[in-house]
Amino acid sequence: MEENGLVQTDDFQHMLRVLNTNIDGRRTVIYALTSIKGIGRRFADLICKKAEIDSTKRAGEMDDEEIERLIAIIANPRHFEIPGWFLNRQKDYKTGKDKQVYAQNVASSLRDDLTRLKQIRSHKGIRHYWGVRVRGQHTCTTGRRRTAVGMS
Repeated sequence: MEENGLVQTDDFQHMLRVLNTNIDGRRTVIYALTSIKGIGRRFADLICKKAEIDSTKRAGEMDDEEIERLIAIIANPRHFEIPGWFLNRQKDYKTGKDKQVYAQNVASSLRDDLTRLKQIRSHKGIRHYWGVRVRGQHTCTTGRRRTAVGMS
């Protein structure tokens, strides 16, 4: 069976559900994994190498065992010898450990960080509270039409 230049088998899945995210099965595994929040191209490539999955393979061609290996590596990257500098949440404020934040945890950790900054009344937290530029941009003559865009 051939569709859009792709040879598909009978067990091809067009949509996968991984970590509460819909993944397009027609894309290659690396680029399909980037649709999960908190997982970029480099981290997706690394976890595919650790799980021993061919990077040219389509996401819809993966079987359940390969998906479970990917989920296990994403959930505990330190157990699979992924270095701490590669993770997106280094030295977490509450636990002090390096970890990978993904899916719904990205938004909740960002919200927690902003709440903490506002509560301790740091400069960055106050700027977030006021809704003005946070990262040192000029505000006198620019940005008059709409409010600050970005992390708030």
